[in-house]
Formats: sequence, C-alpha cells, structure tokens
Amino acid sequence: MAGSIFGTIFRVSTWGESHGAGLGAVIDGCPAGLPLSQEDIQSWLDRRKPGQSKFTTSRQEGDEVEILSGVFEGKTTGTPIALEVRNKDQRSKDYSAIMNLYRPGHADYTFDQKYGFRDYRGGGRSSGRETVGRVAAGAVAAKILKELGVEVRAFTRSIGPVEISPENFDWDERGNNKLYMPDAQAAKAAQAYLEKLMGECDSAGGVIECRIEGLPAGVGEPVFDKLDANLAKAVLSIGAVKGFEIGEGFKAPLLTGSTDNDEFASETDESGARKIYKKTNHAGGVLGGISDGSPVVFRAAFKPTASIAREQHTVTREGEETPIVIKGRHDPVIVPRAVVVVEAMAALTVCDLLLGSMTSRMDRIREFFRR
Repeated sequence: MAGSIFGTIFRVSTWGESHGAGLGAVIDGCPAGLPLSQEDIQSWLDRRKPGQSKFTTSRQEGDEVEILSGVFEGKTTGTPIALEVRNKDQRSKDYSAIMNLYRPGHADYTFDQKYGFRDYRGGGRSSGRETVGRVAAGAVAAKILKELGVEVRAFTRSIGPVEISPENFDWDERGNNKLYMPDAQAAKAAQAYLEKLMGECDSAGGVIECRIEGLPAGVGEPVFDKLDANLAKAVLSIGAVKGFEIGEGFKAPLLTGSTDNDEFASETDESGARKIYKKTNHAGGVLGGISDGSPVVFRAAFKPTASIAREQHTVTREGEETPIVIKGRHDPVIVPRAVVVVEAMAALTVCDLLLGSMTSRMDRIREFFRR
C-alpha cells in the first residue's frame, strides 16, 4: 500500500490496523535536542481515545504510547522516532456476520476493488483508529512548534444543525464538555440532539475549526506546496472529512472585492521598528499560499458516522442484494474525538513547511552558518 508517508523534511510513516496487534508511527527528520517524553504524546492520545463519554464508542483502549527509539535522556537524538500503541480490546467477532457485505458509507467496496482483498475487522487500515499514529506524530510536531511560539488549537464548531455562538465563545469551556465546544449553551443543545439520534439508531456529523497562532509570515511554497493547499490535503486525508475551507471559505463568493480584501496597516513597536499587519483576516492567514503573519483559520466538515444500528440496504461481494444491520461499538458522532486529529494534521503540515522555509533566503543561510 502506497500513501502512508506524509511530509518532506519532517516525514511521518503511520502503520497498523484497527484490529491488528497495534498501531503507530515512525518520524524521520525531527531535530535533535527537542525535550520529549511519553507524557507529551500521551496527553494528545488521551483526547482521541475511545470510551470517554456516551457519545463515543464503548471500546476500552488505554492507547498507551511507547517510544521505541529516537529519544535518549529525555531529548530527541535526531534519529528516527518509533512510536507504538498496542490494541487491547478488539472484538473481531462483531464483524464476522458482515464479512462478505459492503457496509454503506464505508470503504469496503473500494478496498475490495483496489486490492481484491479487505480487512473486514472494523475496516482495517481505513478505520478511524488509524488516526492513532497521526495524533502521536502530531504531538511531536506540536512540541517543536511550541518551541517556536506557534500554537495549534481546534474546537467543535457545530454538530448537526447546532452551531456555537460567537458571543458565547470561550476557549476554557472547550475542555469542560465532552463535545469540545467552546460554548456551554451550544454543547447542551448538541447533547440533546445526539441523544435524540441515538434513540433513533442514527448518527451525526459536524464542523471542526482550527486556528494556528504565532506562525510568522513567509511559511509555505507558492506553487504546488502552498500552505493552504497542504493543509487541505492533510485534513482531507482524515477518513470522514468531506469539506475544507480557509478564511471566509465558501462565503467568499458572496462578498465583493472591497469587503473581502484585507487592508494592510503598520505600527511602531517598543524598539521603534515598523510592524506590518492586516486590519482584517478574511484570507484566513494565507496569501499566495504563504502565511501572512495573521492567525491561520480553517474549517473541516465531517460526515455522520457511517456505522449505524438501523437496518440499511446493501449487496454481498457477489452482488446479491440483502439488508444489513451493523452491530458492535461505534461513535454516534466522531467530531469530538477528531478535534485532536485535525490539530495533529495541522501541526504536521506547518512543522514540515517551517523546516523547509529555513532554506528560502540566502541571508538567513549565511547567518546560520557564520555563527
């Protein structure tokens, strides 16, 4: 299988299946000397692990990470970092009844057409559990970004028809509810909506918004490796994402040039130097594929969870039509657990492009090597 490697300089290869022995990632290109512990990574994995509330799968996985290489005496060595998380609560028998059926909304049919074979135990490589490796690697990338004053934070903007209100926005509230919504009223309404759907054996989707703050101007390549283009690819590679927008996104066509353009201004800082900034941020922090110094703001649309307990219609591998009822342990909504996945993919993207930007200007190369 191709396509399991992400990045150019900060390169990540993920491996493992939902019901295999384990999952993980190998990171190549991480600079030496970065303080890194298992706790740094575990705190990220704890945010995506199952069994945290009634709105997530009841599968009980501690998702305990082990650093197998690349770290010595609490710091990275510059060699590949291997990370492993063992699976401990697989119930493959839950899928035996549908091993020859194509589940609606899943990748069963397409995997079969591509490989002539598929792992029917929870989707194998196409399972949402594949994101364990992404999140583990993203935690390392975020640690590098933190050293540079860059912070990546995401939140649940909406679940189904329930959307947060700008007037009620509170970052601290995000951690107070299991839906990761920075609006207590919206979180309460979303919980009621989900409880209704669960009673109907149905599921919901939603939108996650991510903000990257502290990113300096000049990150991103102006043609095929634009910052926004790479972010889009990274986020759309998450299994359930069906839409991506940055800045005003799909609202931009409704604006005029005079209202969509971000005007520039300048101010003098404490040292007397002139600082250039934008008065607004309709562009979402990216101009010409390159960061402009404003916060990078993008959103990802997640489809409703495909595995639902109500009867649906499908076919067997031989094409025979049949009803299907999917049993087992599934999330009625994956959005809350996907918040940290979006953060991880954003961190990986920005970290890789930041490292690549180190060679963009001759004056900065001279400065580095003349020390």
